[in-house]
Amino acid sequence: MLRGLTLALMITVNRSIDEASYSQLLHAQWFGLTLTDLVFPTFLFVVGNALSLTLERYQRLGDRAVLLRVARRVALIFLCGYLLYWFPFLQTDASGHWMLRPISGTRVFGVLQRIALCYGAAALILHYGGKRGAWIYGLLVLPAYWVVLQLFGDLTLTGNAVLRLDRALLGEAHLYRGEGVPFDPEGLLSTVPAVVNVLAGYLAGSLLRTKGRTFETLTRLLLAGGACIVAGLAWSAMFPICKNLWTSSYVMCTIGVDLYALAVLVYCIDLRGQRGWAQGFEILGRNTLFIYLLSEMGNTLMNLITVQGQDLFTWIYEHGFHPWAGAANGALLYALAYLLCCWAVAWWLDRRRIYIRL
Repeated sequence: MLRGLTLALMITVNRSIDEASYSQLLHAQWFGLTLTDLVFPTFLFVVGNALSLTLERYQRLGDRAVLLRVARRVALIFLCGYLLYWFPFLQTDASGHWMLRPISGTRVFGVLQRIALCYGAAALILHYGGKRGAWIYGLLVLPAYWVVLQLFGDLTLTGNAVLRLDRALLGEAHLYRGEGVPFDPEGLLSTVPAVVNVLAGYLAGSLLRTKGRTFETLTRLLLAGGACIVAGLAWSAMFPICKNLWTSSYVMCTIGVDLYALAVLVYCIDLRGQRGWAQGFEILGRNTLFIYLLSEMGNTLMNLITVQGQDLFTWIYEHGFHPWAGAANGALLYALAYLLCCWAVAWWLDRRRIYIRL
């Protein structure tokens, strides 16, 4: 259910309109934290939750089986992410002939690519180091990442170490340009601390499995979440919260929020039995990867199709939602309508018990 809820929020914020949407449905400009900035780390946290349910089963098959399964999953998810940025694969040249889009300008890293790399790293850390290895990784990497960013650049958009490494390895042509300059918020260096979000999700899921859905377990989740948030806010005075750089203070704060969210859901669904409202999100959570890819491909196509000189995405907003709902409410309702379309596909697949997994 948490995975489906996160996907629903991800689809909603991905349909936001910069000049019109509510500020909480947009990323912080650089430093700071909005509701939108919680989406991606929560997805990584949920990846860790799922890992607590599957890794032990893989481990019973031996090292080779674990490595093969992890490598296969990492490769497929990374490839899906790369192909998503290459989509729709074709374009027309100056003479109107169709040709393959050149891969020389295709973005290499991105959302699915980071999920793949973080999943792979976390799985190997836990397989060979167990929970102790997860704690050691977090305690060493988060301070080390702070030091690296201080020593090899600054915390600005154009002078940070994340950009410098990606530019050296990939070149500017393969970087994201949504910030106005070539810079990838899912770059290689900032993926290193993001692994901690997955490890935290694993530890939380493991706690629920071993201790059960009890008030004692909820107390532990809430205390741990509060400690993470306090530590993250205190650290932010020296190492500001920044989603684009995935700063260590950002990691701590988002883990804290996710622990609170998980505790609330366990209380409502498992302890109080309030499952009715959760079923819609569970449907999204059963075909998460497919629905995410579908939503992003839809975004791409709507931005490519033009109507009266505007891309289809903007045209629908300007003519279908903005005139009667206003700017911010219109943008929100538009995003929710798009979410409902994606949910309808997920509902159809669920009714037929079709589950697309890697």
